[in-house]
Amino acid sequence: MYKYNLLSAFALLMSVSSFAQETKNNEDLYAVNDTVKNKGGILKEVIVTTKTKNQPTVVRSGIKPMDLPQSIQVITGAVIEQQQSVRLSDVVKNANGVYVGSARGGAQESFWSRGYDMTANNMFKNGFRFNGGSIPEVASLDKVEILKGSSALLYGNVAPGGILNMVTKSPLFKKGGEIGMQAGSYDFYKPSLDIYGPLNQSIAYRFVGTYENSESFRNVVKKERYYVNPSFLFKLSEKSEIILQGDYLNDDWTPDFGTGSIGREVANIPRNTYLGAKWSNGNTKQATVSALVNHQLNSKWKFNFNSSYQNYIRTSEGTERILPTTNGDWNRPLGKNKAVEEIFSQQVSLQGNFNTGKIKHQLFTGIDIENSFADAYTFVFNPANYDLINIYNLDLYPQSLDIQQATNTKIVKTETNRYGIYAQDLISLTDKFKVLAGVRYSLQETKPITYDLVANTVVDETIRNDRAFSPKAGLIYQPTKNTTLFTSYSNSFTPNTGITIFNEALKPSLIDQYEIGVKNDFWKGILSTNVTVYQIVNSNLAQTAEFNANGTINTNTNVKSLSGETTSKGIEFDITARPLPSLNIMAGYSYNNMEYSKTTGATGSFIEGDRLVRTPQNTANLSAFYTVSAGKLKGLSLGTMANYIGDRFGGYNNTINQAASLGDRTIPLSGYTTIDFSMGYTWNKFSLLCKLSNITNELNYTVHENYSVNPIAPRQILTSLKYKF
Repeated sequence: MYKYNLLSAFALLMSVSSFAQETKNNEDLYAVNDTVKNKGGILKEVIVTTKTKNQPTVVRSGIKPMDLPQSIQVITGAVIEQQQSVRLSDVVKNANGVYVGSARGGAQESFWSRGYDMTANNMFKNGFRFNGGSIPEVASLDKVEILKGSSALLYGNVAPGGILNMVTKSPLFKKGGEIGMQAGSYDFYKPSLDIYGPLNQSIAYRFVGTYENSESFRNVVKKERYYVNPSFLFKLSEKSEIILQGDYLNDDWTPDFGTGSIGREVANIPRNTYLGAKWSNGNTKQATVSALVNHQLNSKWKFNFNSSYQNYIRTSEGTERILPTTNGDWNRPLGKNKAVEEIFSQQVSLQGNFNTGKIKHQLFTGIDIENSFADAYTFVFNPANYDLINIYNLDLYPQSLDIQQATNTKIVKTETNRYGIYAQDLISLTDKFKVLAGVRYSLQETKPITYDLVANTVVDETIRNDRAFSPKAGLIYQPTKNTTLFTSYSNSFTPNTGITIFNEALKPSLIDQYEIGVKNDFWKGILSTNVTVYQIVNSNLAQTAEFNANGTINTNTNVKSLSGETTSKGIEFDITARPLPSLNIMAGYSYNNMEYSKTTGATGSFIEGDRLVRTPQNTANLSAFYTVSAGKLKGLSLGTMANYIGDRFGGYNNTINQAASLGDRTIPLSGYTTIDFSMGYTWNKFSLLCKLSNITNELNYTVHENYSVNPIAPRQILTSLKYKF
């Protein structure tokens, strides 16, 4: 197994920095000639606009990426369009170390980074927490920003692996837009519309709308969805503006739990075989409304007030969880689910620059409040099982076609209130040495109430109050303007479920992260590299308590203690290159090892040294896109993309003294590579782009625990025709 420590890693980064300095000394050999430099204001204006547009908003504080002691990746709208991304999973293939962990029965896509699940609390849209229980629409995205590592200081209760922020397209004070049509394999059809322009000198608008109707490489599975995204920009003055945004998604989808597994093996059945009841159905509705108020107090200080409301409803019913016997027989269980959530969010922040003597400060401070009201419904079918089938031979037993009805037996209503206050300061001691220091205080209160509709009772469950300080400190050394070496420490917290041996609510786990890295821009941004080494330690992991308060052995898995530990170690390499004006290249490699580094050894606790499920040790990505800019082939474009996900385990991690009947609960999955190829042509206002995905027809799976084992898509073709106006 690959081993390393922080000292050797730092030596590696220093050598990379030395190479960067030598390259910088020769930079003039590749400089743009004076004739191009001095073509006038138009060229300069284009450069300024591009930099502003690509400035990451996920950092919130306005800190430049080179001044941030943290790794960040931005996937632009141009990349999303070039690669004809249909799902968010298509977009994150460009993000080094971020990968799809599972499809969760076809309801959503779950993303992971540095060994941590990003889907629960680490998904954001325009800076607001986003319920990850849906499949977001990609057509409205201007860019996707991924901030690696801990972001607890700015966002509160988030896992330390990283956060993903989707930024939607903004209104423009110039008239334009496009109409498009995507069509592809398995009867995929998706028309779209994007129009924008000014209503007057002070108000601009934008409207994005899509409709999708598609079947799937999976029999029976289909999808129909529509999405609208209107937005308005009010330019109140040279210093003040208000952006109003709203979107609405309605998604009808077929629940699909895939192929299932037998023991530690994925069931060997055809990729297109659907095992659920044919009447299984699901629906997701998600709506958001937000208001962003930006006010420039003066040349150095800026005030922001942001407010958002989100409504989320997801329902599904049919057969689920595929757990066949050795010969393939399976009594299909019935299931119905309903989840509702409303989220109200407010953010007030102040950022500015000031000096104390010769020392420069870039201050960012603020308060945020979030109120969530979530309802989880429990349904019961009678009988609980639908019918008997054999997954290897669907004709062996007659399949039922009757639609079953469920009874709602319980509703758990949970009110969660999050409050945070934070301050962060980027201190420039000199032009080369900088310090980033900050702290956040978070308070999270959770109030669950259980409504038992059978017993006709209402029970106020234990109220949880979690409080935590989240400090962050980073040291930045910039030997040149184009090279940054950094080291940082940050802390985050994760609330826990369960109780202590004294019947008290369990305190949150506090997680420490250490990170060192080097960032370089070569030849005026033609080549950018980033190397990061990190270690994330959860030294008070919640696990089953070994003993009860009276000294007897504990057998209740809900009684826990903060006595375990997980450690996630890794290294990431990122490369972005534009050797020619019309050639874009992105590449990355990530190594991660996340394991249980300390356990109690008590019955029900995890096994020390085991790697956590759904965490591949190696991932890599490479994409290149070239457009012919002159000559007879002007307008022709070619592109390719490769994505590698390494060996990993699905299923569940084993525990101490687990029942012998369970056997080994992990499902080993081999690594795989998918390769896409695209070709397009642009003529005047028309553009045509075709993509062949998974050209080798690779077969592999995403596995959520052991019940949703979904095969990846086979070789497919997708064509996009657009007209710009």
